[in-house]
Amino acid sequence: MLLEQIEHRWLAAFRRTLELCALAPGDVVGIVTESQSRQVLVELADLAVQAMGATPVRLRVPTPALDVPAPVRSTGASDALQQLEPVIAALSRCQLVLDCTVEGLLHAPELPRILAGADGVVPRLLMISNEHPEILERCLPDAQLESTVRAAMRRLRGARQMQVSSAAGTSLQIGLDGARVGGVWGYCNKPGQVAHWPGGLCLAFPGAGQVSGTLVLAPGDVNLTFKTYLRDRIVCQIENDHIVAIEGSGVDAEMMRGYYAAWADREGSQAAYAVSHVGWGLNRRARWDALAFYDKRDCNGTELRAFAGNFLYSTGANEVAGRHTLGHFDLPLRNCTVALDGVNEVDQGQLVEPGAQG
Repeated sequence: MLLEQIEHRWLAAFRRTLELCALAPGDVVGIVTESQSRQVLVELADLAVQAMGATPVRLRVPTPALDVPAPVRSTGASDALQQLEPVIAALSRCQLVLDCTVEGLLHAPELPRILAGADGVVPRLLMISNEHPEILERCLPDAQLESTVRAAMRRLRGARQMQVSSAAGTSLQIGLDGARVGGVWGYCNKPGQVAHWPGGLCLAFPGAGQVSGTLVLAPGDVNLTFKTYLRDRIVCQIENDHIVAIEGSGVDAEMMRGYYAAWADREGSQAAYAVSHVGWGLNRRARWDALAFYDKRDCNGTELRAFAGNFLYSTGANEVAGRHTLGHFDLPLRNCTVALDGVNEVDQGQLVEPGAQG
C-alpha cells in the first residue's frame, strides 16, 4: 500500500501541470475541498501554487449526507457546494480553481455560475481527480496531448455518424447531429476552460434519439462505477438511446441490473439507462491495467477513461438530450473499432495514426 505524503516528485508534477495551466505570479487560486477530500492532493496543490508565486485560498465545505439509494461514484457531478452563495462568489473571482472535491465539479450545477466570473475575472477550472498522486504523476499532461485531442475533436465535430463495432459483438449506430463535442487533455490555460487531470479523451453528448444497437461488454472491459474488470460477458440492447435489456447470467450483469433499477425506482424514470456520452481515449501514458495496481480507495478511474484506443460508453445525465439523473456508468471497452462517417479513428482497440484516417 502506497503512503499518502508529500513527495518531491509529486510536487514537481503538480507544478508542471500548473505551468501548463498558465498560472502566473500574483494570481489567486481557489482550492475547493470537502471534508472527505484526499488531503495529500490539497496539500500538494497548495504548495505548488505558492512555489509559483501565486496565492492559494482554500474553501472547505462539509461532505453532504448521502440521501440516495446507492453509493454515487465517479460521476463528475459533486453536490458538495450545495448552492452556497459565498463559496460560488469566492470561486468566481479566482483566476484558477483547483477542484479537489471527491466527485469533481465537471457536471455540478454550480459550475456555470463559477465560470461566468465576476469583477472582471473569468476563472478556469482544473479538476484534480481523486486519485493517489502516483497516478497523476504517471499521467502528467503535455502539449502534444492537447494537439492530439484538439485534432480528434475537429474530426468529431465534422462527422454525422459514429459507428462502433467489435469481434465480441458490439454494433452501435450513433447520430452526431446536434451533439455537443468535448475533449480533455489534462490542463486548462484559457479563461472559462474546464479540464480534468488525468486527461486525454475526445467525446460527444448525442442529442435525443440518436443511439441504437448492441453494446457487448467482454471480459476485461471495465465498469468504472464499480471499479472492476468484468469477468463475464454482458450484452446490452439499446433502443432510442436507452438500454432496454441487459443479458448475462453472471454476477457482473446482476450487479449492473441492480444498480440501474435502484435509480429507476428512486427517480421514477428510465433516464439512468440512457446514453450520456460516447468517445475514445487518446492518452498513451494511461494504462488499461491500472486498476490492478491500486486499492479501490486509491483510484478514481479517470485514467481508464483516457487510455489510448478505448471506446468509452457512458450512461446517465445528458443535458443535450434533456435528461437528468444521478445514476451513472462509465464503461471503457477494449478491442473496438470506432469510425466517423466510415473512417476509422480506432481500429480493433488501436489508435489510427494521424493522416491515416483517409
